[in-house]
Amino acid sequence: MSGRHQIRIGQGWDVHRIVSGRPLIIGGITIPWDAGLEGHSDADVLSHAITDAILGAVGLGDIGMHFPDTDPRWKGADSLVFLRHVCELAGEAGYVVVNVDSTVILERPKLKDFRLPIRESLAKTMRVELGQVSVKFKTAERVGPVGEGKSAESQAVVLLERI
Repeated sequence: MSGRHQIRIGQGWDVHRIVSGRPLIIGGITIPWDAGLEGHSDADVLSHAITDAILGAVGLGDIGMHFPDTDPRWKGADSLVFLRHVCELAGEAGYVVVNVDSTVILERPKLKDFRLPIRESLAKTMRVELGQVSVKFKTAERVGPVGEGKSAESQAVVLLERI
């Protein structure tokens, strides 16, 4: 192997408060519910975690460096735009996504019926096959802010390979 690593792993995490009057968007899919996530962009907690994981794997910082919440351009922005952009940055650095393993932690609503549309949305955005994207759903068992229904979290791990 040359001095340049052939594979890289990245980890991402995000959290947003649950508030009324906002849509709940997870992985680019709007989930019917009476509340959503608070944030400068669309607050898509899953897309943000995956975006951060890719940036970390390539060594390009974090989502806030590329899409600061102080920039009015990103007010209400579709987080899939962020994800698509960092995939392009990874490609420019010579890497492709091998796979994504992610978890959304949310007490309610239940998301199991949205797993396939979310995976399809993410796979299309990242230009990978459906089988390369795993999305799991967990509750916090009524513990902490997530368990109390005050927030939602997401975690993601990505594996990149040099092309």
